[in-house]
Order: sequence, then structure tokens, then C-alpha cells
Amino acid sequence: MKTTKAAQQTYRIYIILFFLLSCAVHAQIGIGTVTPNPSSVLDITSTTQGLLMPRMTTAQRNAITAPADGLIVYDTDQRAFYYYVTGTSSWILINNASNSRLNFKRIRSTDNLAVVLAAELAAGGGAKYVLTSNTLYEINGTVTFNLPIELNNAYIQGLDANEDIIVKTSGTLFDGSTGGSIRSVTISAPGATVFNLNASSASSTFLFRDSIIANSGSVGTVSGFGLVFASIVNFSGNTNGITYTNIGQLLLSNQAWFSNNGGTYEKLTGTFNLVSKQGGFSNVASGAYGFDVSAAGISILSDAVLESVVFTGPTPANYVRPYSSGTYSGYNFNNSWNVRAAGVPTETDANATGDFAMDYPVGSGIAVPFTNNLNPSDIVKVGLGTPSTVYSNLFRFSTDAANRLRYVGKKKRIFQISGSISFQVPAAGTYIIYIAKNGTMLTQYKIYGRGGATNDIVVLPLNATTEMLTNDYIEVFAQRYTGSNGSIVVPNMTVTIK
Repeated sequence: MKTTKAAQQTYRIYIILFFLLSCAVHAQIGIGTVTPNPSSVLDITSTTQGLLMPRMTTAQRNAITAPADGLIVYDTDQRAFYYYVTGTSSWILINNASNSRLNFKRIRSTDNLAVVLAAELAAGGGAKYVLTSNTLYEINGTVTFNLPIELNNAYIQGLDANEDIIVKTSGTLFDGSTGGSIRSVTISAPGATVFNLNASSASSTFLFRDSIIANSGSVGTVSGFGLVFASIVNFSGNTNGITYTNIGQLLLSNQAWFSNNGGTYEKLTGTFNLVSKQGGFSNVASGAYGFDVSAAGISILSDAVLESVVFTGPTPANYVRPYSSGTYSGYNFNNSWNVRAAGVPTETDANATGDFAMDYPVGSGIAVPFTNNLNPSDIVKVGLGTPSTVYSNLFRFSTDAANRLRYVGKKKRIFQISGSISFQVPAAGTYIIYIAKNGTMLTQYKIYGRGGATNDIVVLPLNATTEMLTNDYIEVFAQRYTGSNGSIVVPNMTVTIK
């Protein structure tokens, strides 16, 4: 029996109607399965194929007219899925992690920067890339920039400093007057300069960490920032180092300078509120300098610390290029610094010390006259005028008058004073020797000595403990307690403060 053509068409209509009625009843569609999951509207099942979403470039995605809330596409430029949120009129990156960033851009090694960074190039007038403020730029692979980058308070970050690399082969890489953050990248500027950052605002911040700067012509200059924080940075194969100028708070943590660097590794100029350089090492090559503070006019308004840094290399004299003034013989820094670093002398107020020795040949000495005929007599300083006194081991101590030691450290501390004095008496009598601070006798430490006859020599120890502030000074005084009028003669006196 043959079926007519009209009957076949009618049969097909019945099949379609049956299918549509089934979908309407169950509100489910199964592809690759005849039993779609009851919780799904559409159940696609396959072990050999996937679901292919609409694919387009960033420009095409942004050109979609009135995208629906929740619209999903795959961005072939960013290699990521995006969905649209009408409430914020923005495309949101679908991230496998927790909440994704709204302000994010990935820059890959294969990208055309003029396309991917078109907005940034326009903001820089075609002469530089001015990054979008508060936006994270992820470096993916080796990205070579043809123009400088203005950070503009944006964040540059790689996932692995060994794999994510920023390169520029001429001119300056980071150039501008704003701050920002750079993390987890390698920077290489062969024949070029990495940084020319001159902040226009003293409240600007520049953060740089977990990165490598390698094989660059010069690391460059960073100046004018309120805060510069560089932590865990590896410097290798650079022709010249970095200069920091006029920084509010300069924090350098675990900087690694290898011996294949040249020039001056780190240099300070200008005014700083505080400086803290801690951890890491400087392996100073022959002919190079590790840390340079020799520029005239460097000012530390608060304190500076150089601590736990290891200096090595063939020329110890080049580990630190010292202050041009304000330092001490055999040391590198002025009183604003606390230095505890391997390879260079320790310099802290806790190590402040000074001494002097006044010594005359036998039978001579400096006279100490008592100008009244009373007992006890007036109290007279030992060593007025120009005694033959030698001052030595002066570290954070100075002398601005005969037989005086003045403390010039910044922090108050307690000092131990020791020494001795020898004097010849004009006649039998008893005498008192005082240690004085700022011209005031420390009477609790006075000591008595008696000569039994004319020309007897009395030898007494000197000992005291006292707290000293900046510019406090120590001297020695004498007084006749009993005996006849006349000068004692002092051939020898030593004082040590530490």
C-alpha cells in the first residue's frame, strides 16, 4: 500500500506538534540525551564535544548594541569570557577565582599594543602610554614597548617574574610624574633607562616588589615621592644603578645587587624624612660603588637605617661612598644614620665613644690656680687655655673647648665615664676632683685626695655614670678642701666616655 505525498506531510506535522507539545509540557530540551536532567531547561550531554560560545574581539564586544543583562561572549583578544551587567553598563570578566576585578587588562606577548592599549596611547597624545588609574595591567609573556609608560597610579603585575617580561630598547621605559605599582615582572632596557619618575606631588607613592631589573643601560632616577617601597628586587647586568632624590619615606628591603652590575648601584641626593635599607646584599664589582651618600647637602629629617645588608667585593673602600662632611675618621655616615651591616663599620649612637689624654713630661704640667684664699676654695676647671691634649677615638663625640668631650649623637643614652688624674700639691692639703656635665658638678662621683707634703703627687681614678643628650659635654674640675693657697700642677689626665 502506498502512502500519498499529502499523507506524508500530514504525518510530519503530527510529529512536530507532538515534539512541541512535549517540550511545552516538560519545559526541557535534551541534546545528546533523551532524559534531560529535570532541573535543567537545556541539557547538553557529550563526552567528545563542547559548547562553543559566540567569539569576537574586544572592539566587537564593545560594539554590541544594547547588550542584554547577562549576555555572555568569548573575547578573543583577552582570551577570556565576559558577561554584561546592565546595572553598571560594563562587561565583567568571568574569573575562575573569587570576585573578578572590574578594572583589568591583560597584555600578551603577541598583542598589538596600539590596539590593546589604544585608549592609553590616546591619553598620552601618541607619545606615551598613559595607563588608566586604578587599573590592573597583567603582563603575559615578553612584551616589548615602543613608547614610554606613564604609571598614572595604575598597577602592573606579572604572574611569574621569570616568564613575564617588559622590554624597551631605547629611551626611557617608565617616565612621568605619577606613582603606581609594579610587581612580579622582569624589566630589561638594554641601552635604555628603566625609570625617570619625578613625582609632582609629595603624597605620591611608588611600590616595586618581587621583580628583576636586568641588562639595562641605567636603572635611572626616582624622585619627589612621599613613599617609595622596593622589596625583593634582583638587579643584574645593569650598566648603572638608581638614584633616589627628595623622598619622604624611602624603604628598601632585600635588594640583591650582583657583581655584574656597574657604576653606582644606589645613590641618595636631596632631602629625606626617613630612609630604611634592610636585608639583601651588594656584591660590589671592581670600579663600582655599592651605596653612595657623598652628594653635598643630603638631609635626613628623622632617621636613617642601614641594617642586615651584606657588602662584599674586591674593594671594601667602594662598598659605601661616604658623606663628604659630617662623618668621622674611618666611618662613612653622619649622625642621622644607624648602621649595622656586614662589610662596613657599625655606626650607631650606642657605639658613641670619645677620649682625651693630657700628658706632660716629668717635672712639668698645667697649673690649676685657686683664686681665693678660702677653704673650701672655688671650683676650677682642669685644663683652661691650650693644654697639650690629644683627642682620639671620637665617634659621635667632638671637642669645642680644651679638655672637653661633647656628645653629638641624636639619641639620649647613658654613658660610663672613666679615667685618671695626677697632680702635684703646693703644700700639704686635701683636694677634691669632680666630673662635671654641662658645667654642673656630678657631686655624687667626687673623689678626695691628700698630699702629705709640698710637691707630693696625688693620683686619683675618675669614674661616673650619666645620661647625656645631644650637645651635652663632660669636663673635669678641681677644688682645694684644706691646705694653704697655691696652684696644683697636673702633669697627666685621661678621660674616656663610652
